[in-house]
Amino acid sequence: ASAIVIASLIAGNAVLTELHLGSNKLCGLDRYGRGTYSTAGITALTEALQVNGVLTDLDLYDNKIGDEGARAIGEALRGNAVLTE
Repeated sequence: ASAIVIASLIAGNAVLTELHLGSNKLCGLDRYGRGTYSTAGITALTEALQVNGVLTDLDLYDNKIGDEGARAIGEALRGNAVLTE
C-alpha cells in the first residue's frame, strides 16, 4: 500500500529528481523472500514513472520485484526521457 501512496505523490510532482526506494518491499516481499507477493505497488509506480517528467534518478535496489515487475518497469522507462540512473 505504501508504494501506491508514493506513486501517487511522484506522478504529478514537478520538483522531485531523485527517489531511493531500496529495500522497501515494493511487491510485498522482504530481502529474504518473506511476505506475500503483489504487483499492486510496482504497477502503481510504473504508471507514475510514465507521467513524471523530472525524475532523473530511481533506486529500486533489493525489492524482489520479480519478472513481471521488471517487465513493467522496463515498459514504463521506454516512455521516460529524463530518467538516467
